[in-house]
Formats: sequence, C-alpha cells, structure tokens
Amino acid sequence: MKDRIKYALAAALTAAVIFLSAGCGELPEKRSGSLHVLCTVFPLYDWARNIAGEAAEVSLLNENGADMHSYQPTAADIVRLHSCDVLIYTGGESEKWVADVIKSSENKNLRVLKLTELLGDRAVNEREEGTAVRSDGDETDEHIWLSLKNAEILTDKIAAALSGADNKNKDIYKTNAAKYAERLAALDKEYTEVLKNAKHKALIFADRFPFRYLTDDYGLDYYAAFPGCSAETEASFETVIFLAKKADENGDCIFITETSNGDIARAVNQNTAKKNKKILTLDSMQSVNKKDIKNGMTYISVMQKNLETLKIGVE
Repeated sequence: MKDRIKYALAAALTAAVIFLSAGCGELPEKRSGSLHVLCTVFPLYDWARNIAGEAAEVSLLNENGADMHSYQPTAADIVRLHSCDVLIYTGGESEKWVADVIKSSENKNLRVLKLTELLGDRAVNEREEGTAVRSDGDETDEHIWLSLKNAEILTDKIAAALSGADNKNKDIYKTNAAKYAERLAALDKEYTEVLKNAKHKALIFADRFPFRYLTDDYGLDYYAAFPGCSAETEASFETVIFLAKKADENGDCIFITETSNGDIARAVNQNTAKKNKKILTLDSMQSVNKKDIKNGMTYISVMQKNLETLKIGVE
C-alpha cells in the first residue's frame, strides 16, 4: 500500500512540474485576490470556512469522497497545494505525502498548519488495547477532529494563522472563531451531560476504530475489531467471538463507521446470546463528498447526529 502511494505521488509530482512548466511557472490565479485556504479533509475545511466567512476563499482538496486512508493525489491536487496561501492538514500517517509536496514547493509565502503538531500532548498514538488484538500502536491517531475539545483548540490556531496571513481581515476571523467556539463548547457540554450518566460505558465496534479521542474525552471504553487506521476488512473467528461476548456484556448495540458494509457487525450479532443487537452507525467524516456538502453537511451537524446515536447505544 505505502509503495503504491509513493509511486502515485512521484507520478503526480512529475505531472505537476510539467503542468507548471507549460504555464511558464505561473500558479493559478486566485479569486478576487483573496486569501486562499486549502484543507485536506472535510472537518478541517468546515472549521476554516466558518472562521473565514466571506473574507477568504476556502477549498477542500479531497472533495470526491475518497477514504482518506487510500487517497492518492493527482497532478491537479499538487498544483492546488503549490498555489494556496494557507494549507491545513492533519499530519497523520495518511497524509505523509503532503510533507513531500511542501518540500518541493517554490511558494515561499505558504503557511502550513500541521494540526497533530499543534495539538501538542493531546495528540495520542493509536491504541490497540481495546481490540481483540490487545497490543500497543505506535502511530499518531490522526482522527483528531473527532473531539470537540480538539476542535476548540485547533479552530483558535486556524484563526491565528488566517489573521497572520491576512491582517486586514483579522477582526473578522477573530469574531467568527469566537462565535464558532461557543457552538463547539455548547455541543461538548451536551456530550458531557449525556455520557456521564451512560448506563453502558463500553462501545462495541465491529469495525476499525477512529473514535479514540471521543471516548477519551468522555470516559468511555471500547472494544473493536481493528485499531484506528487499520486496512483490515475481514475479522478472524476469534475476533468475532470476542466482540460477541463483549456485546452481551455491554448493552444492546453494536457500532460501525459510515464506510462499513456491516458484514462483521452482522457476524458478531449472530454470535451473541439473543442475536438481537441493534447495529448503529457513527460518522467519522472520512469520506465526505461535494454532494454531502451541497446538501448541508457540517462538522457540527455530524457531531450532533453522532451524539443522538450514542444516546441510543449507551442506554
């Protein structure tokens, strides 16, 4: 997988160089000369556009719904990275290719926000101790947006970066960020109130598990088929039996992510005592597309929907 991504990146970089050379080295013109902010994944994009308002142009790199773990940049994507004023990316395992693109950029004024670094001690490694495997991971968990507390910290960092790059609109960014922070804090409070009284404190995930930041925030435990960014899609018989036992001990629900086909969850359910567990979906926002955005999807709307799902799952 990693070798294939490296090959694809090398090809895309070469094509981008040819493209720029054909255009005499000129980068695409920005809309109305406004600040251009490029974000690699949807949650970062939605944070930035709420902060920017109409003062800056905010765009999403991965806008076709490709899973971030298998996303491969095109030559056009590389050109977009070279031409933006502010680049915002997670900096996790799935986005190591971004660092290679940055190194090759001739845009000396480019401001780069690597959010896993900006989180400091709040950025944690993937953990497999809640899975059937029970071993420790050593890669940073890149699903940093699945924590409203992280979102409050990072939106403040984004506002500061936009202000630094576009001083004339700094008051707009500051005001918008403050309003957005209030909405994040209010939803965080809702999560706290709901989950502190949870009857069942362990989530059973018949899937990979990108929600560690969320469970850590609210004192929940979890048992999952695979750790955070695992590329595995088929669970062993031992894993299915392990999760079925945990499901019998922890309520009436089994969780999956929005990208799951549900096969493992159904197998787990068939091995529970009564075979009647509800299968619930939590949205990790890893494959949002242009149609979703056009239809009104936002970071806060997804997190609100996830809370409503959790209410059912922890009863």
